[in-house]
Amino acid sequence: MGGGVVHGYPHLDTVRAAITAVYRRLTPEGLYAYASSVAPADVTFADADDLHLGAQRVAGALVRQLRLPEARMIVSFRGMRHAASVELASGPEYFIELNDRFRTHRRDIGAALAHEITHVLLHRLGLGFPGTRDNEILTDTATAYLGAGWLLLDAYREDGVSSQKLGYLTPEEFGYVLAKRALVFGEDPSPWFTSPQAYTAYTRGRDEALRDGRRPPLTAAGWAGRHRYAKDRRYAQDHPGAATGLPYAFEHGGQDAALRVSFPCPTCQQRIRVPVRGRVRARCGLCRTVLECDT
Repeated sequence: MGGGVVHGYPHLDTVRAAITAVYRRLTPEGLYAYASSVAPADVTFADADDLHLGAQRVAGALVRQLRLPEARMIVSFRGMRHAASVELASGPEYFIELNDRFRTHRRDIGAALAHEITHVLLHRLGLGFPGTRDNEILTDTATAYLGAGWLLLDAYREDGVSSQKLGYLTPEEFGYVLAKRALVFGEDPSPWFTSPQAYTAYTRGRDEALRDGRRPPLTAAGWAGRHRYAKDRRYAQDHPGAATGLPYAFEHGGQDAALRVSFPCPTCQQRIRVPVRGRVRARCGLCRTVLECDT
C-alpha cells in the first residue's frame, strides 16, 4: 500500500492477454451485462458509517455489480501485510479480511473489496493465469473491465511525502484498461475520480489505448506508421519468416499462397489474420469488432 509507486506499462503484455481471456470466457454478449459501472453513490463510505455495516453494504453493491447474486461476503479486519485477502472456498459464503489500516482509511474500502470479490468471480468462472503475479494482473484487469476497477485507480494518491496505490497494475495500466472499457461501452469514468493523480493516470492510459486503434495495418494509422509498414511488407515479401519486431507480423501460407498479416484486435487483443491485398475490412472472430485495414 505504501512505498514508491511504479509508473508506465511494465505489465502491458499480460494486461492485454487478460483482456483477451475475459472476452473468451464471458463472450461479447456476456460482457454487455457489465456495461454500466458500479455507481459512486453505492460504494461511498462516510466516516460516520458503522465500519462493519458499511463494509457489508459496499460488498453487497460490488457483488451485484460483478453478477454474483448467490455469493455472500463476510468482511472482517485484522493486522496483515497485504491490503486484503479472500478465502476461495466453494461458497456461497466467502470470508474477506481487510487490513486494519482501512478502519481509518474508509474511502478505499470499496477498492480493496472490488479486487477480492473479483477473485471470487474468476474462481467461479474457472478463469486464472499460472503464477501469482500474472493471476493478480488478470484480477486487476477483470475488475477494471467489468465496471468496478475505477475504484482501484481512484485509490492511487501521491504527493511529495507519501504515496498509496492498491492492486498490481500501475496507475497508467489501470487507466489503459478503463479506457479500453470506455471505448466499448461509451462510459466515461473520469468524473468519478476524487484523486487528481488518478485522473492524470487515466488520461495517460487513455492515450495508450487510443494508440492501439491507430497502428498499421489499420487505416487510422498515421503517415509514419504506414511508411514503416510498407517498408516491412516489402522486406517480408523478399524474406519469408522475417520478424518485424512490431505488433503486426507477416506470414507466408505456402509457395503459392498470398502473403498475410496478423495483428492484435484493438478491442479484445486477439490476433487477426488478413490477406495482404490493399484495403480490406476485417471482423474479429472473438469480439466481432469490424476493422478497416490497409494491408
